[in-house]
Amino acid sequence: MFKNYRNLDGNSNVESYEIGTNYIAVRFWGTTKVYVYSYSSAGADRVERMKVLAEAGRGLNSYINLYCRYGYEK
Repeated sequence: MFKNYRNLDGNSNVESYEIGTNYIAVRFWGTTKVYVYSYSSAGADRVERMKVLAEAGRGLNSYINLYCRYGYEK
């Protein structure tokens, strides 16, 4: 189930996310496409960091752009 991203900094392109056991799915503003970052596509450490940032509501978009931009599987 997707949750709205809190966007505490007010400048994120992330609209919502869904956390699974070994993945995080992210939906960005202006698109209906869902980007799935999994342990196998982006690495476990990076996925776990994205989960923390998503729940915190701050830093997820920047982290994706810096470390996982093309690490999605879908």
